[in-house]
Amino acid sequence: MDVLEYLAIGKDLTEEQALESFRAMYTGEMPASCVGAFLMGLKTKRETGLEIACGVRAALEQARLCPGLTGDRIDTCGTGGDNTCSFNCSTAVALYLAALGHKVVKHGNRSVSSTCGSADVVEALGLSLTVEPTDVATALDKRNFVFLFAPTFHPAFKRIMPIRKELGARTLFNLMGPLLNPARPTHQLLGVPTAGFVPLIAEALALTGVRHAAVVHGAGGFDELSPFGPAEVVWVREGWMRRQRVDPADLGIARHKISDVAVASKDEAIAVMLELLEGDGPEAMRDMLTLNLGMCLHLLESDLSLQQGVDKARDAIKSRVAASFWSDVIHA
Repeated sequence: MDVLEYLAIGKDLTEEQALESFRAMYTGEMPASCVGAFLMGLKTKRETGLEIACGVRAALEQARLCPGLTGDRIDTCGTGGDNTCSFNCSTAVALYLAALGHKVVKHGNRSVSSTCGSADVVEALGLSLTVEPTDVATALDKRNFVFLFAPTFHPAFKRIMPIRKELGARTLFNLMGPLLNPARPTHQLLGVPTAGFVPLIAEALALTGVRHAAVVHGAGGFDELSPFGPAEVVWVREGWMRRQRVDPADLGIARHKISDVAVASKDEAIAVMLELLEGDGPEAMRDMLTLNLGMCLHLLESDLSLQQGVDKARDAIKSRVAASFWSDVIHA
């Protein structure tokens, strides 16, 4: 039976069917009309974790992957799409992790649904968005941080983008971005904009071979942990998954209002980032940074409990560890 017929009657695709379909889409063998039907068929049926994982696998076959990488490396990329206009928490977390000595491969793009995208922030800080795949390992050794500008590493997506725009509806591509890191992180904090996506993306992430990760949806509709209430979390560790509800209050994080972490413009987002790297900035933003940084430290450092990770994050921010580190990197 044809794949589109399978989708039309609501049947999930097998691994072979999904891989062949995605490969045909990325290489241009699938006509544009069929691409639209394929994506909407998946959406209507509701994508499975296996189908998303196959989409990722086929996309990575066409991507410009980064050779020569060894050891632990983490990404803090969320899917976006939460429309919260909040500060760039995941980027701040990434920069702090690098200052603390961890290797960070930050995969991202310019703003789509937010006030200011991760690429915009990194560029404003004076770091280049231009890095060749073969130079990533050296750059990572030099400053513990590399920003991987998504369009540079995924040329096959250029032919898909016009079709996505014409469809004008969410497809699985809105969820796949954090799974497509060409540096293949061993650890990951991945946020999604609705609670229903947490187990789905966790399943897909587990199938990609990540070593230790957390897929989260924060209170207030955030695609990261937030200081507004309990978060839905699925822990992923070498193929197994465990679901948990994490309340920031239990970790010593005070409750705040959603408006306390909002930024109104790109200039404000960059100004706030600079304050946070200095250990300053609004309390709500510092608490949100502490929470997400603490979870990343828990993922990376096996001897740290989540509470200990949060405590270590709080101390790092108070000590202004990122300020001197990034001043030296940027002016080197």
